[in-house]
Amino acid sequence: ADAGLAAEALVVEITESALIEDLNPAAATLATLKELGVRIAVDDFGTGYSSLAYLSNFPLDIIKLDKSFIDRVATTVDGETMVRAVVDLAHTLGLTAIAEGVEHADQAVALRYLGCRFAQGFVFAKPMPATQMAALLERQSVRPAN
Repeated sequence: ADAGLAAEALVVEITESALIEDLNPAAATLATLKELGVRIAVDDFGTGYSSLAYLSNFPLDIIKLDKSFIDRVATTVDGETMVRAVVDLAHTLGLTAIAEGVEHADQAVALRYLGCRFAQGFVFAKPMPATQMAALLERQSVRPAN
């Protein structure tokens, strides 16, 4: 509220291990944030000691696939299979899947093929100051449609 942002514009990311570590307080806090309209993302999905049962215990909106999966998505059958399974799971549960750590164009192509519509990583842009980001977004928004 102090920043003038709508709650719906915010996404809180919590790691999978932090969710499991303090189960009841985490669930209560996330439920309160969700009631405000804040979206909830589980970060580094697949790296902790998660159980699929935990996914239904939390008011999640987003599953962020850990970079360790993305590193193998375009190079091994197992990597592709794991990413497909997590993306399909997210979609089945009504969640958004986001791939983290996409560093190469072949990874982005494989993710798109597997149905992962959202990704972040160096292949798109390196970290930059806010002024450069604003300029990049401005250029992206005025690009002619294909």
